[in-house]
Amino acid sequence: MENVNRPLKKIKIYSLLTGILSFIILIFCVRIVNLNIVKEKKLSASFTAETTVNRIKSQINRYLVVSEFFRNMIQEGHELDDEEFTFLSEMISDDAGIIKTIELAPDGIVKDIYPLKGNEAALGIDMLNNPARKYEANLAMKSGEYTIAGPYELNQGGMGSLLFEPIYVSDASGKSSFWGFSILVLDWEKFISDLELDKLQDASYCYQIWKKSGSTGEKTIIAQGNDDLHKNALEISCKVPNDTWYFRIVPHNGWITKGQMFAEILAVLAVACLATLLCYQVLHRKYKEKLYTAQIEKSAEEARNANEAKTRFLFNMSHDIRTPMNAIVGFAGLLEKNIRDEKKSLGYIKKIQVSSDILLTIINQVLEMARIESGKAILNQEAVNIYDMVDALNTVFEDSLSKKSLEYQCNVNLQHAYILCDKTKVEEIILNIVSNSIKYTNPHGKVTVIIEEQASMAENMADYKVIVEDTGIGMSEEFLPHIFEEFSREHTSTETKVAGTGLGLPIVKSMVKLMGGTIQVESKVGEGTRFTIHISFRIASEDQIIRKQERSISEITEKLKGKRILLAEDNELNAEIAETVLSDAGLGVIRVEDGIMCVAELQKKPDQYFDVILMDIQMPNMDGYTATKMIRNLNSPKSHIPIIAMTANAYDEDRRKAHKSGMNGFLAKPLNVDEMIRELGKILKV
Repeated sequence: MENVNRPLKKIKIYSLLTGILSFIILIFCVRIVNLNIVKEKKLSASFTAETTVNRIKSQINRYLVVSEFFRNMIQEGHELDDEEFTFLSEMISDDAGIIKTIELAPDGIVKDIYPLKGNEAALGIDMLNNPARKYEANLAMKSGEYTIAGPYELNQGGMGSLLFEPIYVSDASGKSSFWGFSILVLDWEKFISDLELDKLQDASYCYQIWKKSGSTGEKTIIAQGNDDLHKNALEISCKVPNDTWYFRIVPHNGWITKGQMFAEILAVLAVACLATLLCYQVLHRKYKEKLYTAQIEKSAEEARNANEAKTRFLFNMSHDIRTPMNAIVGFAGLLEKNIRDEKKSLGYIKKIQVSSDILLTIINQVLEMARIESGKAILNQEAVNIYDMVDALNTVFEDSLSKKSLEYQCNVNLQHAYILCDKTKVEEIILNIVSNSIKYTNPHGKVTVIIEEQASMAENMADYKVIVEDTGIGMSEEFLPHIFEEFSREHTSTETKVAGTGLGLPIVKSMVKLMGGTIQVESKVGEGTRFTIHISFRIASEDQIIRKQERSISEITEKLKGKRILLAEDNELNAEIAETVLSDAGLGVIRVEDGIMCVAELQKKPDQYFDVILMDIQMPNMDGYTATKMIRNLNSPKSHIPIIAMTANAYDEDRRKAHKSGMNGFLAKPLNVDEMIRELGKILKV
């Protein structure tokens, strides 16, 4: 099994490695594709950002025209009074109202404001010294370039941004000096709205515009969309008058969307799994082809071996069956010729019985092996006293041991005598092994049986160890691996003078396995053989033990006397045996030959006339199952009469079929007198 699983493990490992390698390669490819996608999207976002930045610069430059107008007038020496300032301011103000106020600040102090109404709070502000404005104001003064400041809260209320336009004037000698500022106050909300930044959101972009505070260096957000930015947003610097704004932009769902990433990973996994599956299919197909070729070769070899085994089996079976059959026929003829010689007749009858038992054993073993191979063998658990069972088996061996003058020791050491087991199968295991030891041990040899209980780790369980050891002819090391093979015998019955089919030990091995046990064998040629069996049985409860107690056959027979039995049996010999046994036990018997006659005879007699029906299953005209169903459908008290099946089909499924058809009991052929009496006693409750 390990040799078979090793290639399959390698195939699975290779397939898994193929899948992992495919996954890594595909992830790398997807990564490259995603980088290209991100690159393209960033180019597009960069273009969008730069377009927005250019629009900001263009917008600011448009407003600077206003401040430059006043700067040029003052630099040319024109002095503006309040009315002229107001008039000119009104003329050049924008219609959108983005320019909130126009201010003139000589020496940095605000003196003129348009419109004045609502902006009175801005009068007198010293831009060069005001904490919120002095950094940008001084920067503009020193650099001589216009500078944007803010946005921040205005003194007159609202958010605004200031455009400082520094003004320098020259005296008669041409020396330039600082005059002050022309200042534009932009309404920040209208300014941002005019930039149409909301179109970025419509295009599924998240954005943020920020700058560093000139005085503190802290980050100041100038404008941003409604959604939070991702960490990997693209950032572009934007040069504005005497300052730098930073534009951060990223698609709303990121450069690569979660759905796209999920789909890509799913696709990669699917392709990797497909590659794994394809690799496994290809390698497995090649392995199966290789295995199939090996199996064909093995099957061919097994077929050759099976044909050889079949030939050997038929040869052995022919010999082994003919041997007891010849004895039966021969001694039956001698019995006929010497019928008046009681001593000889009894001897011939005994030999006929022994030969019949051998023949029946051979047939039963062949049938039992066929049953095991079909998977129909099951365990019929019952409470069994091992001491009683061993005593009964020892009685069976007594004659064989005596004939060969064998020394026999049987040691039983148990803590729990009553166990739940299939008595028939346990008996068959011990019977087969001990019988083999007796058969293959030369006269004056020794056979030892040890049955002992070992400590069990499981509750309510008894672990039994059975050892059967002999000093027989033993087996070679070459044959030991084949000892449990069907029809396998190291020596034929012609060589050993021992009849057998070669099925006993395979049956034993199968039964031990069915019970969840193990069997081991050790043997040396000329020294003997040792079998060791380990089986765990459930310990029988007190109720199960009490129910198992049986009365004696004589007690049951005494109570059965006078009972009337309807016997349905088509075979004359079987009927004669049953009638004789039942009559000798004091029971009245009426015999019919088929199911139709059985139903008719039952209806003919009065109610309660018959106490029980012994029903053969296979009969002409109407079988036992059909007859039973007809009796159960009778509209009279006779429909409840107990019916016991009698059949040569003695398997568990036959018992279940008999019970299902309405029968109450079951007897297997050939009939055992004691079993028949016990079954009648149980059914009739005597």
